[in-house]
Order: sequence, then structure tokens, then C-alpha cells
Amino acid sequence: MTDQRPIRTAVIGFGLSGRVFHSPLIAADEQFSLDVIVTANPDRAADAAERYPDARIVAGAEELFRLASELDLVVIGTPPNTHTALAGEAITHGLHVVVDKPFAVSSPEAGALMDRAAAAGVVLTVFQNRRWDADFLTLQKLLADGALGDVYSFESRFERWSPRSRTPWKEQTPVVEGGGMLFDLGSHVIDQALQLFGPVENLYAETARRSTAGGSDADDDTFVSLLHTNGVRSRLWMNKFAAQVGPRFRVLGSEAGYTKWGLDGQEPALAAGVLPTDEDYGVENVWGMIGRDGESSPVPSERGNYPAFYEQLGRAVLDGGDPPVDPAGSFEVLRIIEKIHGLV
Repeated sequence: MTDQRPIRTAVIGFGLSGRVFHSPLIAADEQFSLDVIVTANPDRAADAAERYPDARIVAGAEELFRLASELDLVVIGTPPNTHTALAGEAITHGLHVVVDKPFAVSSPEAGALMDRAAAAGVVLTVFQNRRWDADFLTLQKLLADGALGDVYSFESRFERWSPRSRTPWKEQTPVVEGGGMLFDLGSHVIDQALQLFGPVENLYAETARRSTAGGSDADDDTFVSLLHTNGVRSRLWMNKFAAQVGPRFRVLGSEAGYTKWGLDGQEPALAAGVLPTDEDYGVENVWGMIGRDGESSPVPSERGNYPAFYEQLGRAVLDGGDPPVDPAGSFEVLRIIEKIHGLV
């Protein structure tokens, strides 16, 4: 692999996703080169040029795809209702594709993209970065070690107090175009539940809109209950109006429970300019507790590892290995979201 050139990469979108997640991770991995950044926003274009002076900054996807012969990979960090068209165009040009979550705004669109990628012989994967959160990796290890015994219930929360949205398009986009908390944060918490406990045989959900801003039906306070075929019950909360947040994870088993408070720190670290190559990147000092009431002890957190996504993607593209996220899993997440919203 040392004789191979880097994977020539373009990032479409330089908002939160492109600026905070994708571009720093790509730039830090020697398997890749960050060649093109697409943004029509002049301020973001100037920021991108300052951060990545070797990258070409272009204003739109049409200009990007004129450069397709000079690229290997396209990363799509744009609103959900643009994912299918952009990913499809990239596949048509023979490019490998990373799509932000949610994979698409409908499972038929996602399935069609999977079929097109397979026919074209390109790698298609979904950026489910929360599979590499420190607390999620820690919980996976506890379950693999049998530390909790037989698990009965899994609680997972993404809650915050944010009545004034930092990303207004998310609350203004209708559900049929991928708007709302369920498509957004639900894509993470449902994916994590499926990764931990497998397929779902029954579900129940409550969705609500607390925002008084009109023009959309996008949910912003949502609860989902999943009954997995193995008998575990997952209870998942997504809420931007939580004046008091609950624990990030609470897992109850026959031998012990595990409770963890607070969100993984990789996103704020990357936003603050911490590099994925920094010594303390991904190190979490707030640990969860394992045991029973009166007999609990702290569990050292595994190191958070968002860079693992691109490490594995590089091997998939260069050596034919498995992609970091099989899109079939994100397809199943979409199916659950569609059932909750009554879209199927």
C-alpha cells in the first residue's frame, strides 16, 4: 500500500459536518488527500481555504463533478434531502461515496443507491460516527465481557436545552424531506441500539413538536421504544427542550447496571481545533458507573475513535476490505424511522 497514491477526496458542504467532522479526519489520515471542498457560502469558503490551503474550493456540485476524473472519493455532508441525488451522481462518475446520516430520506432511495453502488463496483458507506463514541465503545466491551449478565433494558438519550436552533434548516425542513430529531439524532441512537442488540420485532414511539416556529412538522421531542428479537428493550430519547437531561446510557442486567452521564467529547474537541492526531484526542475523563445501588464502581472509558471510520474506509478503498459502516444497517434504521413517522 505504500506505493499507492492517497485517495483523492472531495467534501461537499462545509457546515458542522464538513468542517468539524470530515475535513479534520480526512486531513489527519495519510491514506487520503483533501483535494476539493464544496461550499457556496463565501465565509465558509474563506475559512476552508485558510484551514486547507492545498484544497480547491468550489461553489457547487456541478463544478465538482467536472473534476471527477481527478478524484476517487466524495463525502456528502449536506442536508438529507440532497443525499440521494449527490450520491447517485458520484456513483455515476465511478467515485466511492461517504454519505452523512440519515442515509437518505426514504428506504427505497437508500436501497436504490446500494444497488447502484454494487453495480458500479464502488464503496458506499454511511458516516455513523457515534459507533466510535468513547462511552459506546466502553458499553460494547462491557457487554462482550458479560459484565452486566443478561441485559434486560437499554436506555439511551441525546438531550439538550436548545430552544433556539443553531441549525434552523433542521427544524424548518419537513419530515418527508428528512427534517426533525428522529431523522437527525434518531439515526444515531437507533443505529447504536441495533448494533448492540440486533433486529427489532416490535416498536412504539411518541413524537412531538415543541417549537412554536411554524412551517414544519419536524419533531423536536421524541421517544422510541424498541423490542429486539433477543428480548432486550431499548428506550431512546431525543429532545432539544430538555431543561434537565437524563443519563446518556442506562443499562440494566441480571448481574449489574451501567450508567453514564454526559456526551462524548470528540465533537466539541474537533470544533475547538483539537487534531485527531493529538495525544489526548478521544480521552474521556468522565466515567460511567457499574454495579448495583450501594456497590457501584467507576468504569474507565475506552478512548473515543472517530478516526477509525476513515482508517477502515481507506483499507476498503485501497485493499478491498469491508467498509466501516455497511449501508444495509443504515437502511434498517431508515425503515424504523419510516414506520414511526407513518411513511410506509
